[in-house]
Amino acid sequence: MGIIHQPKTSELAIQRAPHAVARLVLHRPSFIIYGPIGTLFPLRLRLWLGKLLFRPLGPSTVRVSRHRVIKGPCDPPEVEAMQYVVSHTSIPVPKIYAVHTEETGSIYIEMAYVKGECLDSAWSRLSKHQRDTIFADIKQHLSCLRDLQPPTQAIVSSALLNPAYDCRIGARFFGPMNHSEFHSLARGHLRMEDVGPFLGQEVVNVHTARYQTHFTHADFAPRNIIVRHGRVAAIIDWAFAGWYPEYWEFTKSHYNYFQAKTGRITFVLPSPATRQSSRQNRSSGGDYQSRVHVLFRTATELVANARARTPRQPGWIKGQVAS
Repeated sequence: MGIIHQPKTSELAIQRAPHAVARLVLHRPSFIIYGPIGTLFPLRLRLWLGKLLFRPLGPSTVRVSRHRVIKGPCDPPEVEAMQYVVSHTSIPVPKIYAVHTEETGSIYIEMAYVKGECLDSAWSRLSKHQRDTIFADIKQHLSCLRDLQPPTQAIVSSALLNPAYDCRIGARFFGPMNHSEFHSLARGHLRMEDVGPFLGQEVVNVHTARYQTHFTHADFAPRNIIVRHGRVAAIIDWAFAGWYPEYWEFTKSHYNYFQAKTGRITFVLPSPATRQSSRQNRSSGGDYQSRVHVLFRTATELVANARARTPRQPGWIKGQVAS
């Protein structure tokens, strides 16, 4: 019988250092006994055996048993987001069994293996009824995310108010910060008086408007939606998730590659262009979410950038989440 640590959502807390640098605080984990003897093996040996015995699941995810996978190296925002979503919503997220931290600081998430296949792989074999049902599931899960109340408005951060990460912003962690600081970072700190001449009036309008804060997956692509028997079985890859301006989910959806015979996939997401009509519709009791449709559009030049991440270990991690 193997003995491993089982982290609980309540065991992850936030402490702030004197200079407001957030770090993950690790409480004493509980002990849970599991049957698989493989859990006694060192992490690196389990990963090596998994690659030997099972087909690859991706560049950073290895199946290590019939019911478990290990993903890594990962960043802290992904652990935070998964545990936050599980504790605050009914969205299907793979169960976390353990979070391993190596001496180098690299983080690996041991989670449940979810049977099924990615939506982009299954798309051509789905019936119209199955596609409609899956979209209804996705709409419900997105609504759950957007119903989450932020700890404070105009914030950009990870789920637990730590620094966030998104490859569209750069290769470094950022935040916590307000929306104005986020927009400044997104445009390379170009002064607002120079934005119009260099980037256009549209950017000026977006970066000077006021937005609500919503919890955002920020990589809501078909490859990250696991389907089984015509339903959504799990939503995976929460590496970029956190609190962002309300339009960020919509913006990121335009930079996800989806190759299908139709060339596009209709999807339900809130658009910044219809933000005002959204508020008017909500005030009149209408169902805005069902009216707003956007497209996942092919952007191959950004796929390589999104997938070419290298492990980074932020300075605010001071210990192990689980060993």
